[in-house]
Amino acid sequence: MKIETDFITLQQFLKISGIAMSGGEAKHLVKELEIYVNGESENRRGKKLYPGDLITVNGKRYVIE
Repeated sequence: MKIETDFITLQQFLKISGIAMSGGEAKHLVKELEIYVNGESENRRGKKLYPGDLITVNGKRYVIE
């Protein structure tokens, strides 16, 4: 996934990638889904994601570019 800014938040990532349809849904999904950022479990929707970060959501991998 390519971004145009220095970083995006995990909540923004979930919406942009189509995993969540809204911010409210993203808020709930962060607590329900198995999400890893660079191999570490993550449940903060405000977590900043930078180019080069590897995101895994329920076993599916995404790379921030």
